[in-house]
Amino acid sequence: MQTQRLMRSRNDQMIGGVCAGLANYFVLDPTLVRLIFVLMLLFGGHGLLIYLILWVVMPLEGEHTNPPIQDRS
Repeated sequence: MQTQRLMRSRNDQMIGGVCAGLANYFVLDPTLVRLIFVLMLLFGGHGLLIYLILWVVMPLEGEHTNPPIQDRS
């Protein structure tokens, strides 16, 4: 069983690939996620801050990351 990981998209990115990565993870349209971030930016100002935090925290697709620990019991 392969688990899906939250990663920034390398192929479908406008700026940092955060919205496309979130869309892939939650099986949504990337345009919808981008629209949500723009609306959050316009109606509260938190959209940019959340985007920047996610850009720093989310690994880029294809980067070497530690594999998940498997239970061998």
